[in-house]
Amino acid sequence: MSGLRTTCPYCGVGCGLSVADGVPSADSAHPANYGRLCSKGAALKDTLELPDRLTTPMIEGRETGWDEALDFIAGEFTRIRREYGPDAIAFYVSGQLLTEDYYVANKLMKGFIGSGNIDTNSRLCMSSSVAGHVRAFGEDVVPGCYDDLEEADLVIQVGSNMAWCHPVLYQRLVAARDKRGTRIVNIDPRRTATAETADLHLPIAPGADVLLFNGLLVHLADTNAIDRHWIAAHVSGFDAALEAARLSAPTIEHVAAGTGMSAEDIGQFYGLFARTERVVTLYSQGVNQSKTGADKVNAILNCHLATGRIGRAGMGPFSLTGQPNAMGGREVGGLANQLAAHMAFEPDDVGRVGRFWNAPGVATRPGYKAVDLFDAVADGRVKAVWIAATNPADSMPRADRVREALAHCPLVIVSDAWPTDTTALANVVLPAASWAEKDGTVTNSERCISRQRAFRSPPGQARADWWMFVQVARRMGWETEFSYAAPADIFREHAALSAFENDGNRVFDIGALAALDDAGYDVLAPVQWPCPKAGRGSSSARLFARGMFPTRDGRAHMLPLATIADDAIAGYPLTLNTGRVRDQWHTMTRTGRVPHLMTHCSGPHLALHPRDGALRGIVDGGLACIESPHGRAVLRVVFDPGMRAGNVFAPMHWTDQFASSGPVDRIVHAITDPVSGQPDLKGTRVQVSAVTESWRGVLLVRAAGKPKLRATEHWSKAPVTAGFAYQLSGTTPLTEFIGSEASLRQLLEAPEAAELVSYSDPKKSVFRYATFVGGLLDACVFFAAPGASIAEAEHATTLLGSEVGSWNRIALLAGIDQSVAPTGKIVCACFSVGERAIRDAILDGNLTTTVEIGARLRAGSNCGSCIPELKSMLAANAASLPLTV
Repeated sequence: MSGLRTTCPYCGVGCGLSVADGVPSADSAHPANYGRLCSKGAALKDTLELPDRLTTPMIEGRETGWDEALDFIAGEFTRIRREYGPDAIAFYVSGQLLTEDYYVANKLMKGFIGSGNIDTNSRLCMSSSVAGHVRAFGEDVVPGCYDDLEEADLVIQVGSNMAWCHPVLYQRLVAARDKRGTRIVNIDPRRTATAETADLHLPIAPGADVLLFNGLLVHLADTNAIDRHWIAAHVSGFDAALEAARLSAPTIEHVAAGTGMSAEDIGQFYGLFARTERVVTLYSQGVNQSKTGADKVNAILNCHLATGRIGRAGMGPFSLTGQPNAMGGREVGGLANQLAAHMAFEPDDVGRVGRFWNAPGVATRPGYKAVDLFDAVADGRVKAVWIAATNPADSMPRADRVREALAHCPLVIVSDAWPTDTTALANVVLPAASWAEKDGTVTNSERCISRQRAFRSPPGQARADWWMFVQVARRMGWETEFSYAAPADIFREHAALSAFENDGNRVFDIGALAALDDAGYDVLAPVQWPCPKAGRGSSSARLFARGMFPTRDGRAHMLPLATIADDAIAGYPLTLNTGRVRDQWHTMTRTGRVPHLMTHCSGPHLALHPRDGALRGIVDGGLACIESPHGRAVLRVVFDPGMRAGNVFAPMHWTDQFASSGPVDRIVHAITDPVSGQPDLKGTRVQVSAVTESWRGVLLVRAAGKPKLRATEHWSKAPVTAGFAYQLSGTTPLTEFIGSEASLRQLLEAPEAAELVSYSDPKKSVFRYATFVGGLLDACVFFAAPGASIAEAEHATTLLGSEVGSWNRIALLAGIDQSVAPTGKIVCACFSVGERAIRDAILDGNLTTTVEIGARLRAGSNCGSCIPELKSMLAANAASLPLTV
């Protein structure tokens, strides 16, 4: 198959892909990315043949066929619904489902099972933005588009590490700045890669965003930057909002005290905003993942509504979506507090949806939001849960409690493409098609609907998610209502529902697309909603420039917002911020299996300010124990002067399959925003203490099985070309570990016939062992003292699985055969360019710009997410740059 266009399965930017000869690459014609991809998107070709796919339905670990699995699920759902009522069943699905998958799952649960109990992992990502949009605009609508980033004179980034999390959009912004002179303000407790290119970085205290934007509203009013004509014509609630803002943020000095920043910097930000007409405010998880996330969103919206800076070119608030199809899920009602097609649980909406679906038993009230849903599983209110394309055993707050809840739930169904820590807890596992095998639509952050087109056949018995939900619905007796033959049938119904009895009351109206025939659906080009039938298919890139908000009075609503103090917990003086690293996605089911995507950040870690480390006797590169009332983990420490003192950061990605520390979300509290229900994933109070390390090591093995290590040994795993690399460290004497050949052979997973070669230098605490099978290097382990560099292991990685002669075996272990120079950390994942190559190029070529580096090495010339690091290397004395090995 060639010339096929589809979409990237990762973030909400919604980049287009072009597939030729089965290999995806960037689509230069797609309006989201115009030929760019991030490091993860560029590596999609490497994920097509990943091992360990789920290919057969299983019940209680026994392989079975689809008929038995689906009959079993339908039978159990019917029984549980009859005995305990519809609310005893729940679905927890994913922002990585396609809109068609989402639509039938939502219709089955809310329309026919009759419960609101379908929620999504988008609850953890976007629900505070949804709540803010609905409160201010009357509907969940992003008013702007990506072009606004290129037409703005001022861009505010709030709680968003765009350079790493949305690099394609970030590069569009940086390119526009170079051309236009756009000013950029970055508001984030951490000085991230994104902050490195900002004109002003505001290291705000966690949770203080409402105070900062309340103060901005006051400043705008006091400097006559308010658009009172716009407010009079289109906005309600201005006076109350301003009064509340004055109470919480009367002066810049007051704001400075509450946000922990300088009054001068705050005044500079306020002045920029006040005098710049074309201003876009981008916000993401640093805003949403908070116990006051909805208020933070509305504090931002208040400032744009008060100035009338919305819906026109180069201005407006803009929510950056994390999930690839979070917005598509919201369109169909994928959140527990939505119904469908942007309707709520109002009586008129319930009646309208019921008539359209011919579903007299449609749910009449919201269901359990994510945290509440798993609480309901834990206490037995929910007796059957279907989890689709997500991994809550790792990604939910209080992950251990979620695991315990699932372990005791009478019926857990998990549909996924690969085994996860959640499938391990399932009674029924259903093999799902992966992104390259699925056909349907997705909607990105700017309301652009794109077709995702399959270009591979699913392996084994793997099937599309929509098919599974439809088959269960039919077996429960709703054959006619779920008589879809293909995704196009579902999409037409979805589009028709959006227009049903709409009459302009709901902005989400794609009625013009309901008339697509199969051929039209196949060739559907990217289109932004709304595109109502009445408009003959014309869509709108920007909304609300002339008011006309979908509220009862047609006016936007500014909200009076108070600030709340952070709750301290005795004994837990630090605040844990969780988030993403550059090259990984969610719980690494795909990206964690691609060797070069693990080279920029190879293991879990804990970033903290050097001052916090010194106060606790923790050393940079050492181990530390992080604890909360909900769990603990031992992590490798990275000192980061860009951290705000009193705050620590840990990536969210690593699971039990990749590290001894398991998911960091087992430490995270389950406090949620009272309006949106979104978990406060960036505000857990923790304590951190030093862990004394006795030794460290690197283990290289060809076998995929987990090595036999004790609880006192800390490890993390990353794939390499010919096997796996484990970073090891221990807290007991190394002699207890290497005291016998038997224990070493067990560690190296050596067969009986394997040759064992060793090298030791006790004075330097160096102990190295390797096994050879048939002359090939099968495994090796390098041990050293705490704090030591084990650079030799990088050379060994290149030899794993290769034939190594007798002399070279000793040279390998002695570290004297260095025919291959270490590359250091991979900086550019798109083209696998390491620190050494970049350093050498800078020195040898007297390079002074990232453009020159790109021309010489290609580094930074694709997604650009490594450009901040390239700039740091250029700015430093290149000759003295140490390699990170």
